[in-house]
Amino acid sequence: MRRPTPAGRPSSGRAPRPREGQAEQLGFEGMPERLFVCTPSKLGAYADCPRRYRYSYVDRPAPPKGPPWAHNSLGASVHTALKNWYALPLDRRRPEALAGLLRGTWVREGYRDDEQERAAYRRALGWLEAYVETLEPEVDPLGVERVVAVKTAVLAFNGRADRIDSRPGPEGPELVIVDYKTGRTGLDADDARGSQALALYAYAAERVFRRPCRRVELHHLPTGTVAGHDHTAESLARQLSRAEETARDIMAAERAVADGSDPDEAFPTSPSPRCGWCDYRRVCPAGAQTPGKEPWAAVDRPPEGEPAQQ
Repeated sequence: MRRPTPAGRPSSGRAPRPREGQAEQLGFEGMPERLFVCTPSKLGAYADCPRRYRYSYVDRPAPPKGPPWAHNSLGASVHTALKNWYALPLDRRRPEALAGLLRGTWVREGYRDDEQERAAYRRALGWLEAYVETLEPEVDPLGVERVVAVKTAVLAFNGRADRIDSRPGPEGPELVIVDYKTGRTGLDADDARGSQALALYAYAAERVFRRPCRRVELHHLPTGTVAGHDHTAESLARQLSRAEETARDIMAAERAVADGSDPDEAFPTSPSPRCGWCDYRRVCPAGAQTPGKEPWAAVDRPPEGEPAQQ
């Protein structure tokens, strides 16, 4: 009989392995499998490189990361300024409010020097001023930085959408997922169509709000362009199926490590030019073979290998 966990000691949540000569303890027949709790970034980390996923979510303590990235600081600053713009009273949602909002949310980490940081601030302010001119200040989105969540037979998914709009549709209000982008590279309809994160947001939002949600949009602030795609129920189902397959692969790899397999074999590397931008390049034998990028490189020029965009 399994002994109860002593008071004050947390349970591992996993049945202990049987000692030699001890019969293996079987689970109850018909018990549901554990759901894989995930966010878009968690799924994306494994899809990009299983080894990076392991460093981020499996190894404890996690390996040390490299220094902060300036392009992440820039993206986070712009995202938060837009969130706070929508939090203003209607009569204050004017372009002239943006300078104060951006200063108040500005993240300074990763830049080469003060000159580069000031140039990035001016560029970001210009993006914001041009972008809010395209908005209707009196129209409140249904959600800003809104968390949506959904469970399937495999996943317990949750994610924070930059913005969820409610727009008129042929049969009543429909939801639209809006994602802000600040990377140097432009985006097109194929990027919106292929984004698993946007599809999962749409799938979850439709179930949270009980309204149709098929339209997804990438709003690229540096160019002022919008890349959109209209999903169907079938295309959302395909993206969900892909996410569930990734989750199954992750859970299988985690079980293999728990059962004694070599973690490097269970979570192999996927070498690519992106290795130069990886937080764990210094501790990854494969990544260390790729020249590393300076933390401010993506702010200066279009990055080779495309670092993750905010």
